[in-house]
Amino acid sequence: MRDAYVVGAGQSAYGSFPDESYRSLFRTAVENAEDSVDGGLELDDVEEAYVGTLGVGGRQLGLSAPAVTEHAGIHGVPVTRVENACAASGYAVRQAVMAVRSGMADLALAGGVEVMTDLSGDAVRYWLGVSGETEWERLSGTTFAGVYAQMASAHMREHGTTAEQLSHVAVKNHDNGARNPKAQLDFTCTLEDAVNAPTVADPLTLYHCCPTTDGAAAVLVASEDVVDEYADDPVRVAGVGAASDRVGLFQRDSYTSIPAARRAADAAYEQAGVGPDDLDFAEVHDCFSIAELLAYEDLRFCERGEAGPYVASGATRPDGELPVNTSGGLKSKGHPIGATGAGQFVEAFDQLTGRAGDRQLEAPAVGLTHNVGGSGGAAVVHVLEREDRREGSA
Repeated sequence: MRDAYVVGAGQSAYGSFPDESYRSLFRTAVENAEDSVDGGLELDDVEEAYVGTLGVGGRQLGLSAPAVTEHAGIHGVPVTRVENACAASGYAVRQAVMAVRSGMADLALAGGVEVMTDLSGDAVRYWLGVSGETEWERLSGTTFAGVYAQMASAHMREHGTTAEQLSHVAVKNHDNGARNPKAQLDFTCTLEDAVNAPTVADPLTLYHCCPTTDGAAAVLVASEDVVDEYADDPVRVAGVGAASDRVGLFQRDSYTSIPAARRAADAAYEQAGVGPDDLDFAEVHDCFSIAELLAYEDLRFCERGEAGPYVASGATRPDGELPVNTSGGLKSKGHPIGATGAGQFVEAFDQLTGRAGDRQLEAPAVGLTHNVGGSGGAAVVHVLEREDRREGSA
């Protein structure tokens, strides 16, 4: 199969935007992605499009993908809606990569969009709950905060993880998000703030939970045959892995791991010919602080049970051995469900092409994105690398 490259990526700001619609947010993301392409790009060049969205609030559930792509100026091409809960646009990017690798398209667009802040708290909890197991979780009153609280409690019980260690995730990601002009929660917090904040679902406090968010993101994927027309410094999609699991947490063997994420990561590492030690940074799915700790272990950044001490050591800060969520992550940047996976690509693309501004790492060459649906019913992992790294190792 042909190689696939990210040649552009952009997003809207994340936050609450009562004057915007899902269409206008998506158009902004596409325009920003278009502007990021070195060699310029005409939207008429796009041959396939994939749009991730849950459809929070029930807006335009049918034909939502062409509703946003047509508004963004992408006319007449095949466009597919992808719904895999919070992993929707991570899977949309995977579909675009597959279309390019297979020869179906030379240029594909993948993106996502969600509007979440115009609903009541009860309505938002309902729409988030549809991504959980319906009969035995959602209809019995379980919330996603409650599900992840069970995971946090189990990790604390089995591995001695502490509330302070959970809070290190929040402090780090708020520090990073405060340097991201697109972030929703662009302020810092202290360890004491996070530990002592009001409880949402014990042991998770307010600072351990991501916000509800409006936003959109878009990624442009080109084939090796045309990449030179668009990119001066191509970013190759070196590895892709995806997996699924039982939707209900209660149906799984462990509460302290997301097996789909580990399977997806192992497949992406193998395809890319790298391991976790080769990564320069990662964007991981931190819908709750415990989710980031589980990601460290599932992605093999550290051993099982060691995620708490690992984050407390500073290893995942921007100056640590493996920076994680330099964007601010879902915790600070925001979590517009359908846009989250594609939004991770925006940060990865910016880091690998030197566009990350105050968050820029020193010459990163290999990065990873990790996007999880629900409490782990689906997961997708991508490994991205600068083309000059590949040429240098050839």
